[in-house]
Amino acid sequence: MKKARFQKRMVVTLAGMLLVLSGCGNGNGNNNNNSNAGGNNNQTENSAAANAEGTVSAAAAGPVKITWWHSMSGAGEKAINGIVSAFNESQENIEVEAVYQGKYDESLNKLKASIGSDSGPDLIQVYEIGSKFMIDSKLITPVQQFIDEDNYDLSGLEPNIIRYYTIDDKLNAMPFNTSNPILYYNKDAFKAAGLDPEKPPATFEEFEAAAAALSKDGKAGATIAIYGWFMEQLFANQNADYVNNGNGRESAATESLLASEAGVKTLEWWKKMVDDGVVANLGRDTDDTDAAFAAGQVAMTLNSTASLRNMVEAAGGKFEVGTGFLPKPEAAKEGGVIVGGASLYIMNNKPEAQQKAAWEFIKYVASPEVQADWSVNTGYFPIHQGAYDQQVLKDNMVKYPQFQTAVDQLHASSASAATSGAVMGVFPEARQIVEGAIEEALNGQKQPKQALEDAAKQITGKIGQYNDTVK
Repeated sequence: MKKARFQKRMVVTLAGMLLVLSGCGNGNGNNNNNSNAGGNNNQTENSAAANAEGTVSAAAAGPVKITWWHSMSGAGEKAINGIVSAFNESQENIEVEAVYQGKYDESLNKLKASIGSDSGPDLIQVYEIGSKFMIDSKLITPVQQFIDEDNYDLSGLEPNIIRYYTIDDKLNAMPFNTSNPILYYNKDAFKAAGLDPEKPPATFEEFEAAAAALSKDGKAGATIAIYGWFMEQLFANQNADYVNNGNGRESAATESLLASEAGVKTLEWWKKMVDDGVVANLGRDTDDTDAAFAAGQVAMTLNSTASLRNMVEAAGGKFEVGTGFLPKPEAAKEGGVIVGGASLYIMNNKPEAQQKAAWEFIKYVASPEVQADWSVNTGYFPIHQGAYDQQVLKDNMVKYPQFQTAVDQLHASSASAATSGAVMGVFPEARQIVEGAIEEALNGQKQPKQALEDAAKQITGKIGQYNDTVK
């Protein structure tokens, strides 16, 4: 009871610090970027599910029932329901119920409201920028505990995905839906502009030159949505930390590094292209930049890998879609991208049987067979490297060869604090502040450096308030 009261007080206090925002993918969350359903929805029974026999006591009067709260709609929800149905049919000791709870921020708010009652989930999907909050809330049993108890082999999982959710040498949640940003470009427009359609721009300088070549009749050749996730990624691509103290991984972050050289260089590059009329400022919503790209109004844009199928199908054969790595300054020799998306947390206010059942289900979800189908049906990365050996994913890679760019970019990212991703308890709110600063600079209200300095000061202040609350 004492622990429950402490948790409830802490979560209620921390809730005031966490501004509700959607997760990764566009301004409204990556769950809106799921591709259309396709591929094989029949999940393969595997050892993870079979191991439920004996792990969860069969002596109970019926299966152990667990509830999974998720934030996937559309094709994502359809795929989740397929996973759950196949798991439930594969064994008799555990019964999973998947419940859609709205977008990431809505689901997290419902979790906070459930504290102190039995109405909360056993397992919950939380967006990546909610990681610090989930750890500080003391509401979870880190999956590392079950990994150690079970001698679970992590070697098959993507190391550059696992790194994000590993803090203090502990894996707190199992990655689930994962993406990163890539460059999308119109190969036909490249040919018409005299550019090599097989050589997408790899640097800031090449991107700017290509945007200028693609611009004609007063129309910009490219567009970039005002999305804080892109700024975070462009920092990582320069191997630059976003907050201090090892990106918040060595100890709790106390200062935003938004106005550092990496940030100023990025925003000045972005603003110059907008001022020159070669990059269109269409606002914060990636749906708008996607629509402009699909209509052939611009020939380059940035977006999540999870949007790839939608981007290709939206082009509708009007032109060939090419993909490239996220651009970086020519002088940046190291770096890479940070994974976005969400992971699965096991709640610690549930009986041991429910927690172990949730872990058995997580192992099933992480298996190569399930991950291959999940990737095909949604467009997200498979977290298990063995998924690429599954025929269904091999066939999908042939159908959408552009996805190989995303896989290569993930594997090419160097292992550093910068590419592991920043950790701070006010990340959702910080992302919105960053978007405001980008808008001020692009609209000419402030110079890039001043806009970033003002935003960094705000974020640093909010980090301090959050840290005081946690103490």
